[in-house]
Amino acid sequence: MTGGGLDALRRCSVAGIELGNDRPAVILGGVNVLEDLDTALRVGEAFRTSADRLGLPYVFKASFDKANRSSARSFRGPGFDDGLAMLARVKRELDVPLVTDVHTAEQCAPAAEVVDLLQIPAFLVRQTDLIHAAAATGRPLHLKKMQMMAPEDMRTVADKCARAGAAGVVLCERGTAFGYHHLVVDMVGLARMREFGPPVTLDVTHALQLPGALGESAGGRGQFAPHLARAGTALGLAGLFIEAHPNPDQAPCDGPCATATADLPALLRHIKEIDDLVKA
Repeated sequence: MTGGGLDALRRCSVAGIELGNDRPAVILGGVNVLEDLDTALRVGEAFRTSADRLGLPYVFKASFDKANRSSARSFRGPGFDDGLAMLARVKRELDVPLVTDVHTAEQCAPAAEVVDLLQIPAFLVRQTDLIHAAAATGRPLHLKKMQMMAPEDMRTVADKCARAGAAGVVLCERGTAFGYHHLVVDMVGLARMREFGPPVTLDVTHALQLPGALGESAGGRGQFAPHLARAGTALGLAGLFIEAHPNPDQAPCDGPCATATADLPALLRHIKEIDDLVKA
């Protein structure tokens, strides 16, 4: 398929929410991994309240399993069955669309019965069988760019999804490996990804990760989330991906790069103001 084929993917609909680089920014936000129902609902409600007040479309995010942890002792979450049941509760009680990761082809169809957007993790974004299984569900796909891939490489990933019949694709920048334990966001590369056609998001949280920096877990620079979010929004993106926690210091996974829920109103307000200005 040529670049013209990718032009057909310039829009992606998620439960009636339209993502496009020239459309109002969508917030994909929630918790890194499901801990318990109460925390998921608290974080989801914090996002939804601020997003609704500002008129920002919102999709709740949470993982049922963190299958790519560095240490065998790391917290992984409730697992597939219990995690999907918890996500279904969040969807029902908060009345929000859902996005979650899938890690194997076998997880795709049952996950698609619950969630509205299937996310392909960065380390798996080149796995053809997983892409085909996810595309076959009829759900749109949120594709994380691998930390070692060039922005241009995501054109091939999007083409693979299109050939597999994906209902829609969203390309996500989550930082590029820059030496050991460090990630950077190439703003020119992010702008290049916008040129491919499909909607583009910026994973603010994981772009601030310091992989393996704490030995058995990742470090992070969560205090810079407002700066990176503002910079990404200024490019004119389809959305921002943000993870939050009531107390990031106590989060069982990626707490150092999470945003405190108390800081969400100001952060989302800045995103809204810049997005309105850029897309006026």
